[in-house]
Amino acid sequence: MFGLRIAGVLGASVAVAGGVAYLIWNYASSPGEKETQEGGKENKTRLEEDCKKAENEEKRREENANEQTVVVAAEAPVVAAEAPKAPESKPVQSAGTQVLVLGLDGAGKTSLLHCLSTGCLEHDMEPTHGFNAVSISREDLQIEFLEIGGKAELRPYWQKYMSKALLLVFVVDSSNPELFPVAKKHLHELLASDPRLPLMVLANKQDLPGSCGITDLHDALFLSGAGDRRLFLIGTHVKKGEAELSSGVQDARDLILQMVSDSR
Repeated sequence: MFGLRIAGVLGASVAVAGGVAYLIWNYASSPGEKETQEGGKENKTRLEEDCKKAENEEKRREENANEQTVVVAAEAPVVAAEAPKAPESKPVQSAGTQVLVLGLDGAGKTSLLHCLSTGCLEHDMEPTHGFNAVSISREDLQIEFLEIGGKAELRPYWQKYMSKALLLVFVVDSSNPELFPVAKKHLHELLASDPRLPLMVLANKQDLPGSCGITDLHDALFLSGAGDRRLFLIGTHVKKGEAELSSGVQDARDLILQMVSDSR
């Protein structure tokens, strides 16, 4: 708006300046002629007055234009100061949002996750051949679980989801010690990618004969080399038709709820 007004004033000044130049040129073009008639003298006087009026008008318009220019320059900072500020960007949290449930195939991950979400196991669960996502809501808290199958062809995908993990729950079949070395190898590969991620190891199938105890499993998986992280080792079992969760599954559920709540 101010730019348009200034342009208009400057345009008017140019027009008047052109008029003044023409009048002066017209008057100067006949200096040698004698004014014999009084009408000619009056015209000359009127011409001089017109020249002065035009010059005064030009000066007045130039002064107005300068004043407007000063006003624009003074108001510009005010406009800039009143401009709305852009919202401050919040730093992105590095912690993940998922509880990542991993373990070798047959460890009982799907049954455990079903018990955590529903409170019981009503029927036998089919093994997870790919991905199994479960959302659990407790009051104002919502927990996102992601289980990835444990077959050899799916294990390469484990590492890709570690960056999204808030907590790693690693399930081990405590009744099958032959697979402990394989479980140990994959577990420590995962831990090496994130030295601070909390770890919960569930020694599952504790109800089966010959299952490995908590202390022996701790040594077999070399959990003392898990690094400086929060570490939980809990013995669990799930059985179809049980109305209540086993004490180990309840402890695991309560700890998960507490850790997710603390991370908010």
